[in-house]
Order: sequence, then structure tokens, then C-alpha cells
Amino acid sequence: MRPFPPLLCAICCFGQAPEAPRASSLEKAIVQELSEARWRPKVFVKHLKALRGFYDGKILRQPDQTPIRTEEGLAALDEAIAFLESTPAPGPLRFNEGLWLAAREHALDQARTGGMGHVGSRGSRLRERLDRHGTLASTTGECISYGPEDARMIVIGLIVDDGVPDRGHRKNIFNPEFHQAGAAVAPHPEWGQVCVVDFADGFVPNRRGARQ
Repeated sequence: MRPFPPLLCAICCFGQAPEAPRASSLEKAIVQELSEARWRPKVFVKHLKALRGFYDGKILRQPDQTPIRTEEGLAALDEAIAFLESTPAPGPLRFNEGLWLAAREHALDQARTGGMGHVGSRGSRLRERLDRHGTLASTTGECISYGPEDARMIVIGLIVDDGVPDRGHRKNIFNPEFHQAGAAVAPHPEWGQVCVVDFADGFVPNRRGARQ
């Protein structure tokens, strides 16, 4: 996948406080798709079934989209379909601004450095990032997607969890202890786009600044 071209924008404002960042429509749509999958997994499964005809061996070839090379091919997709058809629905997720800010911190760091994984370029881990942006109730988790740019395909990719033996992303998504989430996206120099999703059982946001 080709990386995004750089975007530069300079704005001069006098006498006004800088506007606080806000989640994009895509970022909110990702949490909504996750919520739909949790709320009605037996309905959401139709989106996975629709992909079966686009597999060419281990290559997923959807019309007008860059082909995706998978590790397991249809086996992982069919396993995810069976999971959705049998799993209890853990209920919807609510978008949480503090979780979004923590996810955004990590996504922007990887956009800048080209890094991958759950550890920031200055060594930060999930709990540290959360502590900078609010107060966690008790339980948290994080999923990271590289490549897909569409909200539904990001969520489908995390649910299928191709190449991840323990299906850790899927477990996070359907963890019944999680009730809130924040998703953040940023351009990634190698994979086109990175999406970070942070989950929690409860999270009270604040507005403190953050550094990796």
C-alpha cells in the first residue's frame, strides 16, 4: 500500500486559544462498527460472509481495493464467522474521549516514527498513556490495525485476526468487561494507515498534555 503524501497546513490566529482536538467521523465510525459487532454479532457476521468470494488462495482481492496478502486465507475468516454465529453478545461500546486521546497519542507517535506495536517510541505503554489522559476504573486493552482505511474493514480485520494465534484482538473486542472505547487513526509511513483502539471498563478523561 502506498503511504499517504505529506500534508502541511499553517494557520495564524491572534487572541484565540488553540482549538482542542476532536475525533474524526472515521474514528467515531470505527467505535460504532465495534459496538455493532458486539451488540449484534449474528447480524454483523454477514459482512464477513460477503468476503468469502473474494479470496484467491491467501490473497483477498476486493474490487477497487489494494489486494491483501493473508497468512491463513479462508481458514481464519471461517473461524471468525463460526465465532460470531455462536458467541454471546457482550453489548455495545460507548465512545470515550479520554480513551480516544490516549489512542491518538500512540497513533501520532507511530505516524511520526513509523513504529509498530504497543510500546511508544519513548518507551510508553498503554497504562502510562491512559494515566496521562484520565483515570481508569480497572480493566483495559488495546488493539492496533495497520493498512485498512475503511472503518468496517478495520474492525473485520481485527475480528478475523489473521496470523495471530491467540486471536488477542478478537478477545479484546468481545471482552464483556469493556464498555467504552476510543479509536484514533493516523497516516503510517510504511503501512498507509495505523488505527489504535483503546478499551476500558470505565474511564474518566482529563485534559492534561501528553508526551510519549
